[in-house]
Amino acid sequence: MSQTNPSDRQPRGKLGRNGVVALVCGAVFVGMVGAAYASVPLYRAFCQVTGYGGTVRKAETAPDKVLDQTLLIRFDTNVRGLPWDFTAEQTDQTVKIGETKVAVFKVTNHSDKPVTARAVFNVVPEQAGVYFRKLSCFCFSDQTVAAGQTVEMPVLYFVDPKYAQDFETRGGKVVTLSYTFFPAVDAKPQTAAAGKPSKVG
Repeated sequence: MSQTNPSDRQPRGKLGRNGVVALVCGAVFVGMVGAAYASVPLYRAFCQVTGYGGTVRKAETAPDKVLDQTLLIRFDTNVRGLPWDFTAEQTDQTVKIGETKVAVFKVTNHSDKPVTARAVFNVVPEQAGVYFRKLSCFCFSDQTVAAGQTVEMPVLYFVDPKYAQDFETRGGKVVTLSYTFFPAVDAKPQTAAAGKPSKVG
């Protein structure tokens, strides 16, 4: 009757333990990657609700009071990976805190096919993000612009009167609203013709 040398079993035991460790490490890695991807939309939603990181919040109604205190609102426009021109019709606006204003932006699609994109946005200084509110904006959904088309995109916004009470913002006189359009991925487009389209020419 043959006997198994104990030394012959040891390597197989080590390999088994190493395999378990490798599986655990792999599972942890996959979990971390998945959590990182999932955290992006969650973080974006958190920022839009709280105004954290200079992200603008959406509002349902305008404030019921307007302060006799003004701010200079500047507008910044950018595109990434798109055959578009994206500009603001006004470089800046002087507004009263609590006053509802309209800013108009313009997009021209220079390609020979429709292009769908989405704008991300933020406010500088970051502390103002929680008080800069939008009643309507092209940035809340994907926008499709037809080939060769120019479209106007209005934004209806206000600065919450609480801006003047917060010690971090009450001394501020200038706020910059910045937009960047990126190609849209896996989302239902909303035709940008809701603005005022016109053919380039």
